[in-house]
Amino acid sequence: METGLELRHQVCFALYTASRAMTDLYRRILDELGLTYPQYLVLLALWERPAQPPTVTELGRALRLDSGTLSPLLKRMATTGLVRRERASQDERQVRIHLTADGHAMRERAAHVPFQVATATGLTLDQLVELRQTLTGLTEHIHATEGTRSR
Repeated sequence: METGLELRHQVCFALYTASRAMTDLYRRILDELGLTYPQYLVLLALWERPAQPPTVTELGRALRLDSGTLSPLLKRMATTGLVRRERASQDERQVRIHLTADGHAMRERAAHVPFQVATATGLTLDQLVELRQTLTGLTEHIHATEGTRSR
């Protein structure tokens, strides 16, 4: 007898297992570059705006990471020479994150990553774009609904 509570019917479980599979896929690909998945996400965000280094707060907002998670990650990346942390001159409470020469060079080394991931999914480019749009919309809707409820 089906009640709707079977594991195979749960959207949450499908998202969870897909997320784990995707993260494992990225891990295998990024290992060749000496990067972790969170480091790759930081680099992606920094590559988008190399002329305007973000603050830790801005970077956290873009990546949806809290400072307790992001700060140690950025310290490790600074130790490996991918980024440089620098206090903002106008407000020393803010720390800006700059790409180093190695951080910029990593962009070229990582250029193959999206293609490898896309190929491994077995989806067409159109299907991947549609999936990304659906997941982004889902996330935005849930966050908007949560914001409405907390007021």
